[in-house]
Amino acid sequence: MRPDNERLSKLRFLARVVERESRHLAQTDARLFSEPFTESRVRALEGDVELAERVEAFVGRYGRLQDTLADKLLPALLTALGETTGAVLDNLDRAERLGWLESADDWMAARQLRNRMIHEYVEDPAVFADALQEAHGFCALLQQTAARMLDEMRRRSWN
Repeated sequence: MRPDNERLSKLRFLARVVERESRHLAQTDARLFSEPFTESRVRALEGDVELAERVEAFVGRYGRLQDTLADKLLPALLTALGETTGAVLDNLDRAERLGWLESADDWMAARQLRNRMIHEYVEDPAVFADALQEAHGFCALLQQTAARMLDEMRRRSWN
């Protein structure tokens, strides 16, 4: 099955967005985590504008890639394959069965972590430091999932 031109155009656009977002996240991740992110580094954010901007970039890029993959590319790719799409968790379960995602449960944990980074860091530097370190660990999940979905498109010559 080959998607119609409109769907194929949308898939190609989303693939370009995912490639760019994945590359940007990898760059920011490498710069931010050249050393572990600790509570003392969180406390330094107030006086270190460059570090604070890098943290904001990381949190934003992490969230954007996650959203683009789960909320946009995944449903579009499933639809192109003739699959029925549903709620995010249903789509993630399908992606896991198709081998694009290691674990839908891990994905949901990464999503909840994103919410913690956005909402809790102002009140508790230790929680924010832990969340950033944990998100750093989840970057591989996001990037591997992106690569597998893009590989599926290449395999079908949809790129």
